[in-house]
Amino acid sequence: MSDVIEPSAPIYEINATRLDGSQEQLMIYRGEVMLVANVASQCGRTPQYADLQDLYARYSSRGFTVLGFPCNQFGDEEPGSSDEISDFCRMSYGVTFPMFSKVEVNGPGRHPLYEQLAVAAYDDGPAADIEWNFEKFLIDRNGSVARRFRYTMVPSDPTIVDALEGLL
Repeated sequence: MSDVIEPSAPIYEINATRLDGSQEQLMIYRGEVMLVANVASQCGRTPQYADLQDLYARYSSRGFTVLGFPCNQFGDEEPGSSDEISDFCRMSYGVTFPMFSKVEVNGPGRHPLYEQLAVAAYDDGPAADIEWNFEKFLIDRNGSVARRFRYTMVPSDPTIVDALEGLL
């Protein structure tokens, strides 16, 4: 792994809206390892928020962050407003990692971040549209997708933890 940080990786040029409505350029995460997940509050996999928060708490001091992007494209599992999502995440799972406004991860309205992410292949298959909520992308310090994990793999799975630790 190279310690050289690309000055203008495409992911860093993307802007996103936080749940509070403020705009943020992903450039502020330059040099950090990121785990990006499309999330939902009414999904069978919603308890993954706890694991995401645990990873964030455990590794944030080492240059790691989790970025949560709520999505309502799968089974209407994130119908809430930004305020409702924020309250749910904070009160139900103690989420302190950065959370963003709802995005589309597939189709013609796909957020620019997911335009970049969806071209990454899975370990066990080719690149494809996002399958469901809680699909995860591990981004290295250079802003490149290092690994893509299916929604069925929980964030505490040793495969994710080992890959994360390998980038820190």
